[in-house]
Amino acid sequence: MKIHVWVPDYASAIGGIQTFSRFIVRGLRDVLPGAEIAVFSKNDTSYPDPESDPADKFTPMGWWSPKLRTTEFAWKLFRSAAWEHPDFIVTTHVNFAPVAHWLQKLFRIPFLAVGHGVEVWEIGNQRVRNALRAADRLIAVSEFTRRRMASTLNLDPNRIALLPDTFDPEEFYPARKPHYLLKRYGLTANQPVILTIARLASAERYKGYDQLLRALPLVREHFSNVRYILGGRGPDRPRVEALIRELDVSASVTLAGYVADYELRGHYNLCDVFAMPSKGEGFGIVFLEALGCGKPVLAGNKDGSADAVLNGALGVLIDPDDVAAIADALIKIVSQKPLNGEASRANQLRSGVINAYGYDRFRETLAELVGTIAKGKK
Repeated sequence: MKIHVWVPDYASAIGGIQTFSRFIVRGLRDVLPGAEIAVFSKNDTSYPDPESDPADKFTPMGWWSPKLRTTEFAWKLFRSAAWEHPDFIVTTHVNFAPVAHWLQKLFRIPFLAVGHGVEVWEIGNQRVRNALRAADRLIAVSEFTRRRMASTLNLDPNRIALLPDTFDPEEFYPARKPHYLLKRYGLTANQPVILTIARLASAERYKGYDQLLRALPLVREHFSNVRYILGGRGPDRPRVEALIRELDVSASVTLAGYVADYELRGHYNLCDVFAMPSKGEGFGIVFLEALGCGKPVLAGNKDGSADAVLNGALGVLIDPDDVAAIADALIKIVSQKPLNGEASRANQLRSGVINAYGYDRFRETLAELVGTIAKGKK
């Protein structure tokens, strides 16, 4: 069996779609161990480590200039599939669906298309809309995205399967606040820490870091030594710095810059609450990672974040536009004194997120989704 997986990024970028893409390749390898899996990446310029990557073949196209890359990538996808006739195609970004649709019509190659967030909440491109309606399987990563995707495509939501995002519990687990991060940020072990990990860009402001900064003076009335660590880099940083000065919270904020993958677990364990009151999130893998580390989370109630925290069962949902409510929620979370000890509280959060969104659950759901197509090709 041959499978082609089309991704925007895979080895050299971070983000929800990129993380999902890596997990779906891993899942396909586990579900169909004998399959030949070829990954085609539009924006990568380097190759993943062949010793650890589950794909048999990897084709990066990021070395093309931006003006030519889209056309060259589409031609590469079409030409490779027309020549190799894969048993099915998985596209982890819907913009690639028109190419898959042509292959479906000309060579009867089935394809699965995945919708994540804003890219499928409103789809203006008619070719993309037509292609998605013709997909052999449509997949959404959250119930929120499924409803929005169904509405924009004028489809019955039941035509869209759910495959929620996942995380690796072996990579994210509870531990003490790392000494090296306490030292780096000038913190004490008992100092309350609020954490957000987000790219600092105008397109990412929906993640709510502005609102958290505005809530900080209210939180400081109760916890004068609170520290808000905002991890991430991007062109919005100068504006964020100006807002910090305007709010007079410089002493309580650390702009951590880029947080490498190998330091993510340490940062989650450093914080007392992970907060991202967004209003444009398709799901929010960061919530799963923080919960895997046993940390309370605060999320917005107007997007796919609600799915990630099981509609409030695993975290606090708040109106992302209500600064006072955000502050009150943060104060309550930081003030909370668990009756059975901190370790018990952390383990409860961890077991809850593993049961709902651990990799084993993801693999089982993926097996059901590709099972019919795989059986039909045997």
